[in-house]
Amino acid sequence: MKDAFGLPQSLLVLGGSSEIALAVARRLIARRTRTVWLAGRPSTALEQSAAELRALDAEVRIVPFDALDPASHETVLGKVFAEGDVDMVLLAFGVLGDQAHDEREPAAAVRVAQTNYTGAVSAGLVAARALQSQGHGSLVVLSSVAGERARRANFIYGSSKAGLDAFAQGLGDALHGTGVHVMVVRPGFVRTRMTAGLEEAPLATTPEAVATAVELGLRRRSETVWVPGVLRVVMSVLRHLPRGVLRRLTV
Repeated sequence: MKDAFGLPQSLLVLGGSSEIALAVARRLIARRTRTVWLAGRPSTALEQSAAELRALDAEVRIVPFDALDPASHETVLGKVFAEGDVDMVLLAFGVLGDQAHDEREPAAAVRVAQTNYTGAVSAGLVAARALQSQGHGSLVVLSSVAGERARRANFIYGSSKAGLDAFAQGLGDALHGTGVHVMVVRPGFVRTRMTAGLEEAPLATTPEAVATAVELGLRRRSETVWVPGVLRVVMSVLRHLPRGVLRRLTV
């Protein structure tokens, strides 16, 4: 069960080698979290992530999970929930893709969409049903400000995040009153391995800053969290820009 401050004692991370997810896990372990399941494709990175969290005195278990295999999600996640209540599920997997390449190779674009949206819909619904069955818990979904409005520079990635964001908001509405809390997190440009080499956008942030915002959102039972917070205002302006103006933006 969560503590009196709304922080989880047990955490399931879907996308277990994500730098943002690991920053969130580290922060929560420093508070009250004691059990962590890291779900992801078997890899050295996943093993290293588990070792890092175990060094913080958390009980960490690795769960084989593939976002691109929705048929396996119910079985995989069902085994985790069968071991006991899960206070929080963090949906953190996703791929950025390569816009120029993916425009030329539709199959690559489809893979981005299937990972970021289709896989998330499947895993999100399975996790939500399990949380609802136990009567409590939070589902935290890592979205992106890129989903607020499609832009020329990254519309394939952005459109997949737009779908994810809308899905998560609707899921939160569907679960309202059930004891399950859904929180959508919308970071801007985050400095990670995934964004290394890309031109840094204004108001860039870090995995640690996202983790801090997630903790605060959990304490407040927020439904939407922007990182940094000023992006709420910035995106409100961008959302209403004429398409001709937005088309000329490069960031």
